[in-house]
Amino acid sequence: MAIPYSVKTGCKINLGLNITERRPDGYHNLETIFYPVPLFDELTICENGKEDELTLGGHPLDGDVQDNLVLRAVRLLRQEGCQFPPLSIDLKKVIPSGAGLGGGSSDAACTVRTISEMFSLALTEEQMKGLVGRLGADCPFFVNPKPLYAEGIGDVFTPISLNLAGWYLMLVKPEVHVSTREAYAGVRPHRPVFSLLETAQLPVGQWSDRMVNDFEESIFVGHPLLAEIKAELYRQGAVYASMSGSGSTLFGLFRSRPCCEQVFAEHFTFVCLL
Repeated sequence: MAIPYSVKTGCKINLGLNITERRPDGYHNLETIFYPVPLFDELTICENGKEDELTLGGHPLDGDVQDNLVLRAVRLLRQEGCQFPPLSIDLKKVIPSGAGLGGGSSDAACTVRTISEMFSLALTEEQMKGLVGRLGADCPFFVNPKPLYAEGIGDVFTPISLNLAGWYLMLVKPEVHVSTREAYAGVRPHRPVFSLLETAQLPVGQWSDRMVNDFEESIFVGHPLLAEIKAELYRQGAVYASMSGSGSTLFGLFRSRPCCEQVFAEHFTFVCLL
């Protein structure tokens, strides 16, 4: 019997998010930058000799456990003909759900990568990305998380040179849920005024007037608390602040460690040095 594997699976923030056009198939084309963040869920995987099962701990998750992306990833591997014994998987959730941080997508990608390693499935990185891309547009990013420029529906990736080492990141996640339907209902697709790729190469101090998240305009109207948190991050000294994805996490980049957790005591917060 294989030794249990315990692995950590991180998350991401979106740097800028431009909704550029509505497609004939009803989806939207967009552009954004994914940047990895060292806030981790923990997966423990071992053989159980019976049937695949998932145990959840940490932050509570809504919905049927059978619909969790971790079990869907396991089933997808089996559907593709990969041979491995029944598994018991324990998922300790630290990354908030419904946060715009990609925690569920990260868990799925990490599950595929870990099972491939545990049972010598010899899946290449590209094969893993192709598989998990069927579970979610951002899943492939987490197979080998590095800064990426994403376009299309968020599923066409280009590696970019972007290094935020030395910057402090603060995440603030209130108890606000923004559904995908709500997020897209209020957007007005348009070409961005400033190139996201060019802006990302500028000093962070020049981002605030050029790097935008198009979801903010309408979502902040329906959820003014999110706008208040973003404004407070700036008041607390953030050089750049934004919502990640379609929310509801706000984040700020600081030159020195922010000491304002108490200001956001009612919400989930996380601070790290990138």
